[in-house]
Amino acid sequence: MQRPNILLVMADQLAAPALPVYGHAGVLAPHMLRLAEGGVVFESAYCNSPLCAPSRFSMMSGRLPSRIGAYDNASNFGSDIPTMAHYLRAAGYHTCVSGKMHYVGPDQLHGFEERLTTDIYPADFGWTPNWDNPDFRVDWWYHNMLSVKQAGIAETTNQLDFDDEVGFQAIRKLREYALRADEKPWFLTVAFTHPHDPYAMRKSYWDRYDHDQIDLPKVAEIPYRDKDPHSRRLYDLSAMSEYEITEADVRNARHGYYAAISYVDDWLGRFAETLEAVGMADDTIIVFTADHGDMLGERGLWYKMCFFEWALHVPLIVSSPSRFEPHRVSSLVSLLDLLPTFCDWGQTSLPLAPLDGNSLVPLLEGSSGQGEIVAEYMGEGAIAPMFMIRRGRYKYVTSPPDPPQLFDLESDPDELVNLATDADHTELVASLADEASRRWDTDRIHEQVLASQSARRVITEALMAGDHTAWDHQPFRDASRQFMRNHLDLNEVERSRRFPPAPNPPKAPTGNVVVPRP
Repeated sequence: MQRPNILLVMADQLAAPALPVYGHAGVLAPHMLRLAEGGVVFESAYCNSPLCAPSRFSMMSGRLPSRIGAYDNASNFGSDIPTMAHYLRAAGYHTCVSGKMHYVGPDQLHGFEERLTTDIYPADFGWTPNWDNPDFRVDWWYHNMLSVKQAGIAETTNQLDFDDEVGFQAIRKLREYALRADEKPWFLTVAFTHPHDPYAMRKSYWDRYDHDQIDLPKVAEIPYRDKDPHSRRLYDLSAMSEYEITEADVRNARHGYYAAISYVDDWLGRFAETLEAVGMADDTIIVFTADHGDMLGERGLWYKMCFFEWALHVPLIVSSPSRFEPHRVSSLVSLLDLLPTFCDWGQTSLPLAPLDGNSLVPLLEGSSGQGEIVAEYMGEGAIAPMFMIRRGRYKYVTSPPDPPQLFDLESDPDELVNLATDADHTELVASLADEASRRWDTDRIHEQVLASQSARRVITEALMAGDHTAWDHQPFRDASRQFMRNHLDLNEVERSRRFPPAPNPPKAPTGNVVVPRP
């Protein structure tokens, strides 16, 4: 079969439990539902780090964050780390990205030939955490509760300005692919920043929902003294006690979040319509996912940075009716699995670097399997590396300064009962603890994180002094080759930019004399 085009659409901070595809009855996302009805839905897909940059670096490379130095949102993504874009590009694909990738460092492409927009977040080391002083709050970039308190209607925001351009540029690129004369396959990543907080959205989307019907968190606020140590740190990190968060605030924020999901959903529908209109739908595999979720008030927590389901469980839908029969997959999978999957589709010939994921092709084709998930967190809010193992019904969380956690997600899907000290689970906890100690050299990783943070703080202070040279991607558009210019032939410009092509009409027997260009 001909190698497919690949359209990877990513949302930011989109929790699978908030989607109708995964059972949420109150959220309006008809295009996702349509994609799911004709595609393969992975019911238990997870990110491998509940934070933007580490999750994206891990997904792009197919390797766990600790293996590539992707500790936090200001970690450098090394140019010597092969990504799915590198492999597909070497295999003959045109590779392009529109939107947020949260790449940190001077390399802002990482295998993509084109990047159609800049990023919404900075590319330098300014957001480096400091585990040497974990109680210090960095007000200028840490989360706070204004996203919740100020949730509501906004016709334009920083994020809407960004995502409007992301979607527009992506549709333009799809049309350009249709106009090309060659049959070179393409890999286009479209990465939105919604429904990431702040929870503000246009009235047209806000009004799709009955405010009084917006659901409240299933798991209510857990008293501070009863929270686990990491949840207490996250509570302090985001200054969650700075404002009184009322039920009205929570409902407002969730309303804004759901409205933002509908905004992303509309773009997903436009992409599908564009592929149909230009005749590329049958040749394209659409993959829809997110980098991590959002606690959205569950347990009294917001945003991400933890291993609870709302932060870790992400959507993953793969649609190509001509290749895969629609079905649902219960096996545990993660974003690490996308690189080997794409390489299988692209029939890449380069040897793959050591990977931590597995191709999803067998599951897409109907095979079954149990699978497992491992995840890591080394960003702000942690004071030492945190690790998670999800196998079967159990989720195990460990970090040296904290008591271990074990949850049975079949009997306790809301993760309210920590079984780590339960006598009936002593053997399982010991086995998982032993596995974690063999899988991760925690002391070494901790030392690497501290050394990286220290070095990046030095570099940030230096680069902010004197003349500042930004690493942020600057999209270049050659205006001399856009639209009509006098070194071009207007007839050729009009012909080459029209899809489908207009038929050439017959000329009259005695036409006007064509005057050649001087």
